[in-house]
Amino acid sequence: MDLVTPDLGLLFWTGIVFCSLLFLLAKFAWKPILTAVNDREKSISDALELAEKTREEMKSLKAENDQILKQAKAERDEILKDAKSTATSMIDDAKNKSKEEAQKIVDAAKDSIRSEKAAAMAELKTHVAALSLEIAEKVVRTELSSDEKQKALANNLASDINMN
Repeated sequence: MDLVTPDLGLLFWTGIVFCSLLFLLAKFAWKPILTAVNDREKSISDALELAEKTREEMKSLKAENDQILKQAKAERDEILKDAKSTATSMIDDAKNKSKEEAQKIVDAAKDSIRSEKAAAMAELKTHVAALSLEIAEKVVRTELSSDEKQKALANNLASDINMN
């Protein structure tokens, strides 16, 4: 039972060692340990505070990035809209110019056809007139082939002149 009930001397010396250890720890170790613990606690709280600030900054940066992205998309949409309207107007202008050019070509072709038609008509009239003269000449020759017919025609013409 000696192990369960200690001697008075052992208790005394254990108490003195304990008190001296407690005094030494309080005198020399508690302050540095508490300072280290306090410094550690302060650095942890500063790190948590910095992390929170960083998180807030990241949120604000994300919001700014989202806003910039929205503006960029809006500008892109505006540029695309302008490009489409410009392309449409250019296509319309090209269509109008091609229609005008086609109309000019058609008008020039019509004028050319008219002038060629007039030239062909004039040539046809000349040719018909020449043929008519040839036919008339042949008819007159056959009619006036004899002297009697010539005299009768001359008398007929002289009588027409006298009447007028």
